Amino acid sequence: MPSRLLRVAGPAILVFAAVVTLIAGLAYGGGAARQLQIDPGPVVRWGLPVATLAVNLSAAALIGALVLALFALRAQTRPFDTALDVASVAAAVFTVASASVAFLTVLNVLGATPSAGAEFGQQLGRFLVDTEPGRAWALTTIAGAVLTVLTFAVRGWTPTLLVTALAVASLIPMATQGHSGEEAGHNAAVVALTLHIIGAAVWLGGLLLLVVLRPTLRRDELADVIGRYSSIALAAFVVVALSGIARAVVGVVEVKYLLSPYGAILAVKVAALLIIGFLGALYRKFLIARLQGEATERRFWGLIALELAFMGIASGAAVALSRTPPPVDMSLPVVRTPAEFLTGSPLPPELTPLRWITAWDIDILWAFAVGFGAFFYLVGVWRLHRRGDRWPIYRTVMWLAGLASLFWVTSGSVNAYQDYLFSMHMVGHMLLSMAIPMLLVFGAPVSLASRAIAKRTDGTRGGREWILWAVHTPFARVVTHPLFAAAMFIGSLWAFYYTDLFRWTLYDHIGHEWMIAHFLISGYLFVQSLVGVDPVPYRLAYPFRLVTLIGVMAMHAFFGISIMMAQGLFVAEWFGAMGRTWGETPLQDQYSGGGVAWSIGEIPTLILAITVAIQWSRSDERLQRRADRHADRTGDAELEEYNARLAALAEQDARARR
Repeated sequence: MPSRLLRVAGPAILVFAAVVTLIAGLAYGGGAARQLQIDPGPVVRWGLPVATLAVNLSAAALIGALVLALFALRAQTRPFDTALDVASVAAAVFTVASASVAFLTVLNVLGATPSAGAEFGQQLGRFLVDTEPGRAWALTTIAGAVLTVLTFAVRGWTPTLLVTALAVASLIPMATQGHSGEEAGHNAAVVALTLHIIGAAVWLGGLLLLVVLRPTLRRDELADVIGRYSSIALAAFVVVALSGIARAVVGVVEVKYLLSPYGAILAVKVAALLIIGFLGALYRKFLIARLQGEATERRFWGLIALELAFMGIASGAAVALSRTPPPVDMSLPVVRTPAEFLTGSPLPPELTPLRWITAWDIDILWAFAVGFGAFFYLVGVWRLHRRGDRWPIYRTVMWLAGLASLFWVTSGSVNAYQDYLFSMHMVGHMLLSMAIPMLLVFGAPVSLASRAIAKRTDGTRGGREWILWAVHTPFARVVTHPLFAAAMFIGSLWAFYYTDLFRWTLYDHIGHEWMIAHFLISGYLFVQSLVGVDPVPYRLAYPFRLVTLIGVMAMHAFFGISIMMAQGLFVAEWFGAMGRTWGETPLQDQYSGGGVAWSIGEIPTLILAITVAIQWSRSDERLQRRADRHADRTGDAELEEYNARLAALAEQDARARR
């Protein structure tokens, strides 16, 4: 298919396949069936999933265009500007579609009849302000309107990066509506769905942008852009596949339920994704390197058209799946225990020494982070080894040990029990903010990336360029300054537990994920400022590093003692109302948590102090060896000159006394 024809036909193929699959899925799965209690009518029953499909496709075009522009195109060029124009149009469609979903959701939930009267306006306003679905879609619509303006206005690297971050964040409220908060596994389902939506958006949107960009790219540029998209699409495919599996496990639970309508629609979606992955591997392996030929390019764009068709099938099936009731009732019991009411999960059994190893509660987000972190680090080490460069084995061991510890804290027994035991929460906090950052810093990931990732020479930015840009931004100069890092490390410790931030992280899963990221990053910056080998704009002299570390140790110990001396519970309506019949009382458990912060938390700090002292000693030795080598090269010329100067001064003093 000629590329110019595909520029028009490609999006049409995508939309047609998505709509047909959606209608078939709704008809087969009963997602648009007449409701028994309050039926909003066929327009709402069919219009709501169609509007949702429009939201998904426009979000994909928006995010995919932005991501591909950042990693494959050069700013201030026609293709880059075209990508932002596509993103702007997609953002406008996203805004209108989100507003339509919000409006149709009101009609679907309340069974209201649209009118120009005040009563309907009040119903609509209350729904958008007072209900969780209403607030989510209102925020999504507002974000879409802001993105429409921003994508039209920006054209530089940094503004586009910030707009991309906002675009990704705008999908989070939408993802939270994909699984009811009254159902078991809510948090896992929301995280899986969020990753699934983002991965699919990058994958699908990037492919759409390739179709639009083809007439603006020279043939010598085309292979580079497609190759870069292929690498992005491969990572997105992994995210989509694994997060889809996790989401399906929550909805299906057992293999036998795959025979239900829900399972059949899921099978269609999975088959479409596998075919897309096969097509991507096909042109990545056989066609991209040979795009200079006319016949090869025609076959390539034919595969792209086929891939868009299957992407439409997967998109339509995804929306139909979200409207089809799962085969298993995942709702929580009507009469809940205190733990189920607070956390959405039953109270776990008593924490025993064996359960420190065998208890698991997988956090999908951090499992992905750990997996990608380990994979890309090992690929970097392999690249250095392949070209004959050396990378210290201990750095690889430290990095992998840090990632393994991060996975255990976020998905092992710490995560399984931290909502029920303050002491277990504090164990996780100490590891996240002190022990794990120390291991990761010794892995020197920035130094590895700068050596292993190929340097771009065509004015675009790849992983290496973006990492080095981030390290040298004015913002990085502030947050990596040793005094700021130390203040952040200690100040956030007190602010977190003595404000409502701690309460927010318990009640809201987004807050929980923020907590993990914040303590991990603040700890990493603090350790990096003291003992890191990766480049930072400024470092303190070794004596001042030790003084800073001693001050932090003192403040940290005082924090632990303050918790041990507390007379009341932190977030008493949570830890004091969990209904535990095993283990220490909540107040005793909080006392143990303070002991963890005071004692165990100081061990990594002591290791840091020893490391700083060793680095100081080695620095002095290097300076002395450098001075000795200089003296050997110059024949002690400086010493002889110094002695001659002393002799001259002595002679002057002698003459003055005479």
